[in-house]
Amino acid sequence: MLQELTEEVVRIWVAGGSLMIPLAILGLVIYFALFEIIVYFGFNDYYNSNSDQWMHWIDRPQEAKGPLGDIIQYAQHKVGSMDDIRDRMAEIRNAHLSRINGRIRFASILVGTAPLTGLLGTVTGMLSTFAGLSTSTAGNTVDLVAGGISEALITTQTGLVLAIPGYIMLNVVKRRRDQLDSFCTQVEIFTLKRFEKGNLKPAA
Repeated sequence: MLQELTEEVVRIWVAGGSLMIPLAILGLVIYFALFEIIVYFGFNDYYNSNSDQWMHWIDRPQEAKGPLGDIIQYAQHKVGSMDDIRDRMAEIRNAHLSRINGRIRFASILVGTAPLTGLLGTVTGMLSTFAGLSTSTAGNTVDLVAGGISEALITTQTGLVLAIPGYIMLNVVKRRRDQLDSFCTQVEIFTLKRFEKGNLKPAA
């Protein structure tokens, strides 16, 4: 069974022509970039923390723990005005979101390139077909035409197979990015309210 599957994969790979190599490299880079972001969110999932807990930590930052505790404490440490708090939260956003946004833009470009690369394979496959028709003899016409059409269809299919799951993963990553951004906004709002009420003492 495994041998038959391997032989079928090799047959499809060979039939796809030379563009199968850049498509394979493109697929590896796409999913490496996307999985890197997902792993980053896995290690920094504090935006899913219990709201009662982090709101309590905003009122009592000395009790805050972990990465989220560091954010809350940094947002409140020796601030002298509400603008200081906004600046601190802007720094936190830049530290966490700039890298994510860069990776998302990079992955989006690559995912959009995959079907276009497949389309390029369609064009080269059709050119091979027409070239075969113009130079063929009666005995090998069918083989040349079949080879060109096979190359055209396989590269297009491969490009779509790479792009469709990539778009799905991009949407998942963007949703998590938006959740993180929304969470930072909530922390900023509650910290500003605490400062406004006078519970957060300004810096001397």
